[in-house]
Amino acid sequence: MTASPYVGRFAPTPSGFLHFGSLVAALASWLDARAVNGRWLLRMEDTDPPREMPGARDAILRTLEGYGLHWDGQVVYQSQRHAAYADVVEHLFRQGLAYACTCSRKQLEGSNGIYPGTCRNAGHAREGAAIRLRVPELSYRFDDRVQGPFAQHLGREVGDFIIQRRDGLYAYQLAVVLDDAWQGVTDIVRGADLLDNTPRQLYLQELLGFSQPRYLHIPLLIQPDGHKLGKSYRSPPLAPEQATPLLLRALRALGQASEPALEQASPAEVLEIARQRWRPEAIARQLTLAEADLR
Repeated sequence: MTASPYVGRFAPTPSGFLHFGSLVAALASWLDARAVNGRWLLRMEDTDPPREMPGARDAILRTLEGYGLHWDGQVVYQSQRHAAYADVVEHLFRQGLAYACTCSRKQLEGSNGIYPGTCRNAGHAREGAAIRLRVPELSYRFDDRVQGPFAQHLGREVGDFIIQRRDGLYAYQLAVVLDDAWQGVTDIVRGADLLDNTPRQLYLQELLGFSQPRYLHIPLLIQPDGHKLGKSYRSPPLAPEQATPLLLRALRALGQASEPALEQASPAEVLEIARQRWRPEAIARQLTLAEADLR
């Protein structure tokens, strides 16, 4: 097979160990890239040191390798990309596209997460302030490969959003857009909890002259009581000795064929067969954990 222009990526946050929900996301991203002989990159989204768990970075790398999910090239650490983020924040601020915000959380209580524009024209100094990006009164839409059409009016539903926090740390929305463009990512496969973040990222891509990637948001795995499966809720770290059964369980969650004979296969054998049979159109839009286990 010849090389594909497809470039995918997996971008975990080292605030904890990988769990089953993150395995499903990593597997979907890996398969989507490898099925077309594309590249699969690994980026550590370590922009928030206070939330980082000691040892999580190395544990994530070991777990991915133990499950056969090998990446291309060097791991990128967002903590080493601050100069690039700072340059863009400075550019946006000088162009009047961003401004300083001194609002506290208490001041924003009752806003339902939609910034009311309190500091938009206040002309505050940047020192000790957060930096917000001005958003247009426009709706941004895209067609997700699993979730279908999605649209969001940035002015009414989001408001001006933070690109650099008051403590100087850079916000996810800015870092993810800059790094995806810098790495040449063509396809983003991630959890549906990030679906409503995408219009903000589309606006940033447009503002900075970047190409728009394709998106595929896999369903979140929901417990019967409605809680999302995650690091802090009934989802233990992935055990190396459970690689084959958990990969098969993850394939079932993604709507992919999982034969009983594969239960005795190695992780590499499971992944190779799954790569050959990858069908993203079989992924459900929504899924409970019980449904995932029964598929």
